[in-house]
Order: sequence, then structure tokens, then C-alpha cells
Amino acid sequence: MDLNTITGYRHARAREDLHLAPGERLVAGGTWFFSEPQVDASGIVDLSEMEWPALEELPDGGLRIGATCTIAELAALPARSGWRAQPLFGACANALLASFKIWNVATVGGNICRAYAAAAMVSLTAGLDGVAEIWCPDGNDRRIPAAEFVTGNGTTLLADGEVLRAVDIPGSSMRATTAFRKIALAELGRSGAVVTGRIDQDDSVVIGITAATTRPVVLRYPSPPWAARLRRDVSAVDAYYTDPLGAADWRRAVSVVLAEEIRTELADGVTR
Repeated sequence: MDLNTITGYRHARAREDLHLAPGERLVAGGTWFFSEPQVDASGIVDLSEMEWPALEELPDGGLRIGATCTIAELAALPARSGWRAQPLFGACANALLASFKIWNVATVGGNICRAYAAAAMVSLTAGLDGVAEIWCPDGNDRRIPAAEFVTGNGTTLLADGEVLRAVDIPGSSMRATTAFRKIALAELGRSGAVVTGRIDQDDSVVIGITAATTRPVVLRYPSPPWAARLRRDVSAVDAYYTDPLGAADWRRAVSVVLAEEIRTELADGVTR
């Protein structure tokens, strides 16, 4: 896409370079930005030379995912003993409707900040209780749960001048057993519903619903829920929506089915 409104391009190499002039926009991989006209943008600030580490282990055994980490880097994360949640990374990466070329350019932070309902990295980070670290223009930082960071289809809690620096996945989530389900109207179509499940070492259960809803929905239970309760809770979610890729009532119905499959899988793992 030719962006004929762009008259400036610069690389950010330090935090002070992230202060934007009027019309400037931050770009990491740029796979969305360069895909359509950006009539309100006149300059690009490229984050690729900030040299943020893609992936770092946290002191509690968790994982820090840098905002400029590519989908390919995340999917290729080497397996580590104790990180039972790691299969969810590949599952969510494959839920992103993209070629291998996009995988090698698109970033985790960009996917989250674009905040499409079907954003696969939102599914991942919300389902694992990730916490977003936000750099504020005054030099301070703030932290927001990933499930709260996205407020709607294409909207987030980022204020003007703020930058997503990283998402931290806690060690307790990385040590959890996970499950994943996805459905789309077309075999290679955008996700119509993505449901993730997690059972922690204390037997608490987390069910995440994305793609079917305009914002991430996270359901929590102190132990594996009964089928009837889970069905009731998933059905009662108020964020299902209709677009050309699926009706709200279809999204609700398939989310109920997928959530039950996940409940059964996780409960079966506990009883074995």
C-alpha cells in the first residue's frame, strides 16, 4: 500500500525518541499499518531498533514477552520443563490468519494494540493472565491486566503518547495445564470464536473467550465447574457480536460447545 500522506520516517532508539510529533504514528512490524491508507498519519516512528528483548524469563518462572517480539519468535520459544502452558503459544499463533511471511514481521505488541476481536495474541495473553507494562510519556510506567487492556473491537486503554513495552505472563500461569479450541465459518477464515482454558496447580480454572466477543471475557472458578454452571456463564456473556463472519447467536452457541470441550479436557487431566 502506498502511503502518500507520510512525509517523515525515523527510528526510535531510546525512550525519549517515543515522544510523537503531531501526525506521527508508532510502528513495530507494520503489517496492518502498511495494509491500508493512513490518511491521518504524516510520520512513522519505527520501534524495531529499540532492542527490546523478545523473550525473557521472569524471577517467578514466568515469561516476559517484549512488544516487538514477532509471532515467529514466540512460536519458536524452546520448550522448558515446567512450562506446561507452552502449547497454548503455538495454538494461538496458528489462530492468527497470516502467512509465514507475516509471522516473521508481525509483532505480539502490534497484534494486541490493534485489538481486533480475533487478535490471537489477545487470546493468549488474556487467557494466561498476562499483565501489560505501559510506558507513559511522563516517564512513569503503569500495568494493566491484558484482559482489561482491550476494551472493544479495535479499542484499548492506551492513552495518547503511551507505548506498550511488554506483557508479563506469571509463573503460575506458565506452570498451568491449558487447552484450546477455535472455530471459523471457513476452513482458512478468521476466527469466529476462540476459547482457551487453564487449570492452575491449586485446581482453579480459567476460561477465556475471544474472537466471539468484542472484548476478552475471562471466567474464573475455584475448582473445575459443573457443566451446567459453565454453560450458564458462557451463555450469559454480553459481548457477543454479529459481523459478516458470524452472527452473535452462532458465536454464543459455539462458545458454549467449545467451553464444554475444554472443561471436559481439563477435568479429565485432573482425574488421571
